Amino acid sequence: MKIICIGRNYASHIEELKNERPTEPVVFMKPDSAILLKQHPFVIPEFSEDIHHEIELIVKISKVGKYIEPKFAHKYYEEVSVGIDFTARDLQAKLKEKGLPWEKAKAFDGSAVIGEFLPKSQFVSLENVTFELTNNNSIVQKGNTNRMLWNVDELISYVSQFFTLKIGDIIFTGTPEGVAAVNPDDVLEGFLEGNKLFRIQVK
Repeated sequence: MKIICIGRNYASHIEELKNERPTEPVVFMKPDSAILLKQHPFVIPEFSEDIHHEIELIVKISKVGKYIEPKFAHKYYEEVSVGIDFTARDLQAKLKEKGLPWEKAKAFDGSAVIGEFLPKSQFVSLENVTFELTNNNSIVQKGNTNRMLWNVDELISYVSQFFTLKIGDIIFTGTPEGVAAVNPDDVLEGFLEGNKLFRIQVK
């Protein structure tokens, strides 16, 4: 399986980091080794002093697809969750300055938290669901998919132009504002419409 990530999909987050608003989705990848194993803590890597949390709605692909039209994209996933795209912000800034790829800052071991999945049928519309991240029981990020620049079906259609989507692939759909550094002893919990889908200890 592969992890396909979308950057800069919420205008508020684009403004937060003073990035340029894209005219098409920003896509990058994480390897399967980026997945933080269940029941394991997130260990801050030695190569960064500024690891940020980025909570995102995620979808799991349920059948193989290529060149998927937006109107058919809903047929290619049945489950959704929330996850964290951990980012070494200091390293990313250095890479961006040199025009280099982000992977070292985005795709390192343990950088992808994947919550428990729920059936999408549980929600009236994925174009209007709320998700949030708490850090030590305080809300630090809160978003709604109605603020996406590109919705889930549009993202699936777009990325399928470049990559064949396969069963089990995960798509991270972008983060809202509120990204911030994590520190040892932080406890991060992710919620989708009030359902707690992960709990992570930071070390």
